[in-house]
Amino acid sequence: MRWFIYPFKCLLFGFLAMQAYFAIQIGLWTTINPDSTAFQRAERWRLCTWHWTCPIQSKWTPYDKISGNLKRAVLVSEDDIFFQHKGVRVEDMQKAWEKNQQKNRSGKQAKTALRGGSTITQQLAKNLFLSSEQNYFRKGQELIITGLLELTLSKQRLFEIYLNSVEWGEGIFGIGAAAQHYYTTTPAALDREQSAALASALPAPKCFDKTQYCRKANIHFPTRQEFILEYMDRVALAPNPKGSSKK
Repeated sequence: MRWFIYPFKCLLFGFLAMQAYFAIQIGLWTTINPDSTAFQRAERWRLCTWHWTCPIQSKWTPYDKISGNLKRAVLVSEDDIFFQHKGVRVEDMQKAWEKNQQKNRSGKQAKTALRGGSTITQQLAKNLFLSSEQNYFRKGQELIITGLLELTLSKQRLFEIYLNSVEWGEGIFGIGAAAQHYYTTTPAALDREQSAALASALPAPKCFDKTQYCRKANIHFPTRQEFILEYMDRVALAPNPKGSSKK
């Protein structure tokens, strides 16, 4: 049995060391802004390889300098009860599970384990630390990191990091770069229509930016924008124990 116990201990130690690394990084982000994410670094490598100059755009914007229109629009698009849940939405994950099981049984996308059902915190966990590969181990690690993020950082801080790190087009990361790229303005000056348009891009940001990426994207941006505009005033921008839909 020794031949089995020793490798198992090594794997367990490596796993725990990796979780400790994630926890330390997240702890630092209570006061320090992340300089990049795993997804940003992967995109930088894809677009630039070893070149010194690179078309990666990113500019940090403090939470209070981001338009409330944009914040509400993103919540409608990605996670309308972000400020109420604890990091995961179990019902949405169950629906995503059932949908993928149906696809697997039909023989379509058999190698894809899970998709959909992710909250903003789960998306942030994936973008900060993980690859875009879809499998059960990565999903499990995503849930662990999600728990660490929710335990360590406030909801406002999580949302701030998300808005400053999420992809908004090819090589465009964060709302500071997106507002400048699409509208030549600042995040604070984004109006309702601009905010809805930017929020509609999040499920397929490269397609929103360049049509060459739209072959695999099944999304109609104008329809999504209309939906966001209709519902963006109904979401809360902070926890509200009394259940009111606005703040």
